[in-house]
Amino acid sequence: MSAPEEADTRESVQAKPSRRRSAAPGRTRGGLTELGEMTRLGARVVWMVVSRPWGFWRDALDQMYQILKQCWIPMAISTTFFGLGAPGLQGGNLYDLFGMPERLGSFFIMASIREFAPWVNAMVVAGVVGTAITADLGARRIRDEIDAMEVLGVDPIRTLVLPRVVALVILTGLLDVVALCFGVVGGFIASVPILGSNPWAFYENLFANLTTPDVWGSVTKTFVFGLIIGVVCCYKGMYAKGGPIGVGRAVNQAVVIAFAMIWVFNVVFTNILLGLNPEVQVFK
Repeated sequence: MSAPEEADTRESVQAKPSRRRSAAPGRTRGGLTELGEMTRLGARVVWMVVSRPWGFWRDALDQMYQILKQCWIPMAISTTFFGLGAPGLQGGNLYDLFGMPERLGSFFIMASIREFAPWVNAMVVAGVVGTAITADLGARRIRDEIDAMEVLGVDPIRTLVLPRVVALVILTGLLDVVALCFGVVGGFIASVPILGSNPWAFYENLFANLTTPDVWGSVTKTFVFGLIIGVVCCYKGMYAKGGPIGVGRAVNQAVVIAFAMIWVFNVVFTNILLGLNPEVQVFK
């Protein structure tokens, strides 16, 4: 190898680490840019609902029917067996060591109503409906349907995004009621038939400790979960690129981003709820 070729090789090897170092800030800027665009899309959807709350409810009702049909059975199964497994049997065995398995009712206020039922609710909705929305809008984008709507003067945000986000917000909050009920059923199965506690003692302990902030906090944050899922999945679908492979990539990214944002919001919301209502942390 000649001297000029060796010099070029050394320069290329030395340039690779700098390119890798410069790629990380670029990805960070790209992620922050996407987060800002998602926030702008969410604000635009909310403004559309507030300023012109008509013209989209028929499509939103159709979307709600599809969400309910696709999600309520997986929701019921997931929350029942999750409640039976982790908090039910493991928490119940711990209470049984102290001879009070019926106290599992109060434990399920924290485990099910505050935390895992809304969390499972959001995971099911994002995994079942969010992926379908991203794939549908992404397919419309790569087929140039959305571009054609813009050329014809039709607002794709109001026509395609708004009904889906509204349906997700409403149904995610309502499905949380289903998740709460079946989560408590899982705890009842663990406490009464398996651990042998008195069923009326389980219910008495549950409702003696259940408070209004627990219920409204659980339902309220799942409404926000629906907004996060709808905005993230619609954004990734609306701006998908790269053909069918790009649509698949957008579906994967939408679910991951929605999960991460839900977890972050859940931590913030729960801490605010407990800070404003310290009495809910005291069990009778």
